[in-house]
Amino acid sequence: MIDINEIKKYIPHRYPFLLVDRIIELELGKRVVGLKNVTVNEPFFPGHFPHNPVMPGVLIIEALAQAAAVLAFKTEGTVPDPDAMVYFASVDNVRFKRPVVPGDQLLLECEIVRTIRNIWKFKGVARVGGEVATEAEFMCAIKR
Repeated sequence: MIDINEIKKYIPHRYPFLLVDRIIELELGKRVVGLKNVTVNEPFFPGHFPHNPVMPGVLIIEALAQAAAVLAFKTEGTVPDPDAMVYFASVDNVRFKRPVVPGDQLLLECEIVRTIRNIWKFKGVARVGGEVATEAEFMCAIKR
């Protein structure tokens, strides 16, 4: 299990953009499972939407990517220096299956599809209560 303090060693995001609360499973070179507890206090809910709060889909994909970044750095056996960045290179085959609302707990599952030098391809699935909320494939580039 990786807690929030260790997660912050691997990714530069901070409130309000740190979207992974805990890593509960990690298989180096293979997969990661993270958690995001979605609360009504999230800064995006007052505007998305005031009378029916729904977590923006792009932030669900971002949460998946943050969990994947932890997996990439742990797999490499490195802690990124403060200047290292992980950027999206592509996002493909995205499907939104159900809304994510306050009170939900997102289970963020990502697996490595392939890696070539500093480019990593992942397949991610975000679930709520065992039900698929979002799925996507994405590539990230690590800039050092």
